[in-house]
Amino acid sequence: MEHYDLIVIGGGPSGYAGVMRALDFKKKVLLIEKKRLGGAGVYDGVLTSKTMWEYSQKVSSIREMIPDYQADYADMERKIKEAVFERKTQMTVHLNLLQKKFPEMLSYEKGCASFLDRNTIAIKKDDGSNKLVSGDHILIATGSRPRYLSHIAIDEQTILTSDGVKNLKELPESLVVLGAGVIGCEFATIFSNLGKTKVYLIDKADRILPFEDTDISEMIRESLEKHGATVHHRSSLKRMEVINGKVEYELEYKDGRTEIITVDKALISVGRVANVEHLNLEKVGVKLNERGSIANDDTQTNVSNIYVAGDVTTAMALVNVGEREARHAVVRMFGPTVKPLSYENISTIMFLNPEVASVGLSPHDCDKKGIPHKVVKVDFSTNARAIAMRQTKGFFKIIVTNDNGMRILGMRVVGEHASSAIQAVAYLIHTNQGIRELADMMHPHPSIIEGVQECLRMLLGKSIYKSTVFKDKLKCYVCENNVCTPVESLL
Repeated sequence: MEHYDLIVIGGGPSGYAGVMRALDFKKKVLLIEKKRLGGAGVYDGVLTSKTMWEYSQKVSSIREMIPDYQADYADMERKIKEAVFERKTQMTVHLNLLQKKFPEMLSYEKGCASFLDRNTIAIKKDDGSNKLVSGDHILIATGSRPRYLSHIAIDEQTILTSDGVKNLKELPESLVVLGAGVIGCEFATIFSNLGKTKVYLIDKADRILPFEDTDISEMIRESLEKHGATVHHRSSLKRMEVINGKVEYELEYKDGRTEIITVDKALISVGRVANVEHLNLEKVGVKLNERGSIANDDTQTNVSNIYVAGDVTTAMALVNVGEREARHAVVRMFGPTVKPLSYENISTIMFLNPEVASVGLSPHDCDKKGIPHKVVKVDFSTNARAIAMRQTKGFFKIIVTNDNGMRILGMRVVGEHASSAIQAVAYLIHTNQGIRELADMMHPHPSIIEGVQECLRMLLGKSIYKSTVFKDKLKCYVCENNVCTPVESLL
């Protein structure tokens, strides 16, 4: 039986990153993947949906000039396949060349892995044969899949999850999306951008994206409705079924009204569940949490030599987080002592219309934690690059401590190129710094990130535009005890 320093179960972004970090330590590593190298990060998740989003944004821009323009579905499908092929080829070639160069260090097996004991793994091959391997350490990175609902007959043809979108042969005339979180709103954005599909979004809460600030969710709602989408506010789904090849769904609203609507397709987006069923975790006593995901303490499970990373924890299903967790786990196994991972300054992007980027605390988070703070907000319409692009819908919002140090607590950006404006602020949060250094830097012009600079200048009382003139575009508040007071003297 072959023995390894590390066995990695799962060849998605997290598992792949863990393998590569272990090679840095000159360790003997085995990667086991059940289906396809790259996992959902390449095939049914981030890469495919973001390729669709990029394509839909281009179509949306064209439709601003040519309102009757409609997307070529075959062309979009071709672009998605090209992106997937490029990424999977890149990963596969890289892995193969490393195996040839370091055959004594790196091995790859395709099959379904399960535990026999804390050090021994059985690999069931496609041909039905089994292979046993052992390892000093095990990293579980088996990812997650869309959550199914027991009362909805999801067939991935007419009623789909994000995994089934690839099964579409053409753009549907109409589509209902169940779930107004990030993934649901992203797909609602994509299909409404493309111009052919009438989109309905079922929103049981008072507003879409309920975890975000109200001004963000309202701007995204307005954009969806501008692109022809209908948002069913404060509604709950009573039933959804396929009748004569169409999807019929019935809603009940909080005021007691009911409504029945028929559409071509339905997309169910109600979260994800961890892929743990075939691992035989009970054999080794690895504990699950209340969500059915693998419980861990800074990537280490309750079994000391078994670690976990990525979506299989379902705590924060982001590629960058999963990769970071896997690398961190490997350093904990083989490297020097490191401080625990921090999840407080993670930069995130929501691929909506407009784009949303965030890092750190929101004003609501500060209120819940009882942190006195200042909030400064600058409208995109004051930014030269946004004006040049003719994309002035959006804003910058920065949250700082309510003291002379004005340490940055968080930031939200909504608008074109929002993601390009987030990382410098994320670094200041990470290093616990104030705002003066970034405010005094010479930022490139014209650029979206100049909006960040203007936010900081406002806090320092030296902005170029003055809020006494542009009261609707430049705002600052001091918030304490859940009460926010406008403060013009700072501006």
